[in-house]
Amino acid sequence: MSAKITDNQTPLMKQYFGFKQKYPNTVLLFRVGDFYETFGEDAVVASKVLGIVLTKRGAGSSSETELAGFPHHSLDTYLPKLVKAGHRVAICDQLEDPKMAKGIVKRGVTELVTPGVVLNDKVLDSYTSNYLAAIHFGKDSTGLAFLDISTGEFLVAQGHTDYIEKLLSGFRPSEVIVSKAQLNQLQTFNDQYFCSTLEEWVFQTDFCEERLNLHFGTSTLKGFGIAHMPMAIIAAGSALYYLEHNQQSHIKHINAIQRIEEDQYVWFDPFTIRNLEIIQPSHSGGKSLLDVLSKTHTPMGSRRLKNWMVLPLKNRNDIQKRLDLVEALYTSNTLLQDIQNQLKACGDIERIISKVASLRANPREILQLAKSLQSIQAIQGLLNQSDNALLKAYANQFLPLESLATTIEKHIQADAPILVNKGQVIQSGIHAELDELRDLQTNGKEQLLNIQKREAERTGIPSLKIAFNNVFGYYLEVTNTHKDKVPSEWIRKQTLTNAERYITEELKAYEDKILSAESKIAEIEASIYQALLLQLSEAVPSVQTNAYALSTLDVLSGFAQCAIDNKYVKPLLNDSNDLHIKACRHPVIEQQLPPGTAYIPNDITLNQDQKIIILTGPNMSGKSAVLRQTALAVLMGQIGCFVAADHAEFGCFDRIYTRVGASDNLSAGESTFMVEMIETASILNNLSNRSLILLDEIGRGTSTFDGVSLAWSIAEFLGHHPGQPKTIFATHYHELNELEKHVKGIVNYHIAVKETTDKVIFLRHLVQGGSEHSFGIHVARMAGVPKTVLYRAEEILQELEKDRAQISGSQTLKTLKAPAQLNMFAVQDAAAEWIKQKLKTIDVNELTPIEGLMVLQQLKDQLKD
Repeated sequence: MSAKITDNQTPLMKQYFGFKQKYPNTVLLFRVGDFYETFGEDAVVASKVLGIVLTKRGAGSSSETELAGFPHHSLDTYLPKLVKAGHRVAICDQLEDPKMAKGIVKRGVTELVTPGVVLNDKVLDSYTSNYLAAIHFGKDSTGLAFLDISTGEFLVAQGHTDYIEKLLSGFRPSEVIVSKAQLNQLQTFNDQYFCSTLEEWVFQTDFCEERLNLHFGTSTLKGFGIAHMPMAIIAAGSALYYLEHNQQSHIKHINAIQRIEEDQYVWFDPFTIRNLEIIQPSHSGGKSLLDVLSKTHTPMGSRRLKNWMVLPLKNRNDIQKRLDLVEALYTSNTLLQDIQNQLKACGDIERIISKVASLRANPREILQLAKSLQSIQAIQGLLNQSDNALLKAYANQFLPLESLATTIEKHIQADAPILVNKGQVIQSGIHAELDELRDLQTNGKEQLLNIQKREAERTGIPSLKIAFNNVFGYYLEVTNTHKDKVPSEWIRKQTLTNAERYITEELKAYEDKILSAESKIAEIEASIYQALLLQLSEAVPSVQTNAYALSTLDVLSGFAQCAIDNKYVKPLLNDSNDLHIKACRHPVIEQQLPPGTAYIPNDITLNQDQKIIILTGPNMSGKSAVLRQTALAVLMGQIGCFVAADHAEFGCFDRIYTRVGASDNLSAGESTFMVEMIETASILNNLSNRSLILLDEIGRGTSTFDGVSLAWSIAEFLGHHPGQPKTIFATHYHELNELEKHVKGIVNYHIAVKETTDKVIFLRHLVQGGSEHSFGIHVARMAGVPKTVLYRAEEILQELEKDRAQISGSQTLKTLKAPAQLNMFAVQDAAAEWIKQKLKTIDVNELTPIEGLMVLQQLKDQLKD
């Protein structure tokens, strides 16, 4: 169905298509009576996503239209499904009572909901920030903004594209805004995002700067420290414009903007975030580091923890403050438990106060805000009573907001319903007319009996009674016996066989009050409630300050609880470039071991004498675990958390790189090996003197000699790099053990095993010295590979090792004289003779075995040519 207005359409459909043209690529929920209807393509989408019936109107005619709808009161059920399925949704409501409308009902789009612009609790994940990102690619740098309308958080950054990509990968925005002209640039990033585009004119410096100043009520952005960041200003301004475009007019809770300063945080590339499984596990059913450290008790604490984990600190003093507070809580167990009990009573203050500012908070949420503010007051008292000076000082982070809680409790009934229009929301004693109307509802019959009794006594009519019917409403009924006693001011309305019915001005006024009481109560309560929201919205900045302090305390107390539960230690930070961890453990793996199984810890030392560890050992022996646990120990320490070890001491690293595991990106035409090389290139091109590098199986995705050559060259490059990065290089290329003799600072280690007659036992223990075996056939046996395959593999292995032995140890290529010794290259005898002749022209006496292998490979390549 074409979204065009035509002459043969009904007025309703013309109105519908008018809105549809204003909101293209959007599912339009069109309110018709008690239903939200969708038409045409929108109906097909709604039917599939929501599982509702798709019907057709005008079947067989030129105006045939698909139709699907649901009751308006089910909006909170169906809207989240559409948004989570990745659809923009425009909610078009009736703006007037259909009974009062002249002609077609006036309608308007009251809200435009997208994955990144949503306040609905059923769409949002309480434990995850819901960022709308805006990006603008400049000539020399790129600007990026993150805005969470549900909390008011507004962050900006500016830098090289790889830095921006790293931030996007870490923050995982629900939606990214970009200029239509720059959409292709965004799509070159490794991750794909739900994208929305705006016209190019929006992404102009003057326009965006004006929007920001207008919103914050400022004349300059210097106070936010972003005046020198033109690309970031464009990104931030376009994000604000997008909110306004989405009918979000109440956004005063977005009252500040902060820089993400590149030099304050540890650099992670997107590969490292995935490789270390910091936020999400690589496999379903697995655990991430976030899962292990999640000991928070509030949703905002969980969101703060996640942000800290993707942005570890570099500044030693800032890290030390966090560590010292964790230590103070760790050593005050009773206080820690009392604080956690109070945290459990706190709600999501950040999102509640944002709803207050947006005038969307419901009565239950307001009551939760009051309870949370009272819990903050209790926490402040606990901190003030502490003997620890740091905890006492932290109490000053909270602003006094007891009066706000009192105001809420004074206005809102303790058992108030979720919806204001359900009544019984506002406390008694706040509004005199409201109290009177409620009294009418509650005590209406008693009031009528009082009127009846009073009038009977006044007139002397003992049989007088008050009744009601739909024609006259309330009336006084007098039998014929006493009709001569009826006062003159009574108005006769009906004559019966043996009685007369009358009304009075008092009775009529009382009737009007009773009949209109319900609607007036709803009107008054809504008015009082709206005024309360406006009053509370004045305190938004103060509440946000308390929410931030509370969420930080929540994370720190969670760290302290992790240290208690998991036997973590406080790391010692220094100004060196060294790292020493005694009995280091993998914090995630140790949580997943079978009951009664202990994790085997290992000591890790990296310093000037031992700046690169070449780590060899069997498959499944734990090399990758050693790499990961080293990186995770540093990460944990630099977010302010204790470390899974017996002792940890290191200088603050500014970059952590990992290249672990194999994956491909076939949709982008990238093989496993290509992805490996891209990740490796990213590491080698961005080194610093405080980099920690963890490499696993570099070069395994290509031929043996290509792989050995690359691995050797990369290790040499790192060993001679002026930045002196600290590296653990895990490999099955045992030839790399030779590097220890040639590059200062490279030291060999291996994971120990115990061989018996029929099996290999993995000891998981790190021992100095190289290893010459990988035990791959043993692992294949464990995996269930057929025995015939295993037997043949062992035969081939023995032959290959026999051939390799001819060029190992201290031997040089002079020993290569017989064609049989060249079988590993799969060349013919004539070819072997040619190779031997070539070798005579080369000075091979000083070649190492690995260099000899490379020469042979080069000669083989020449043969192919």
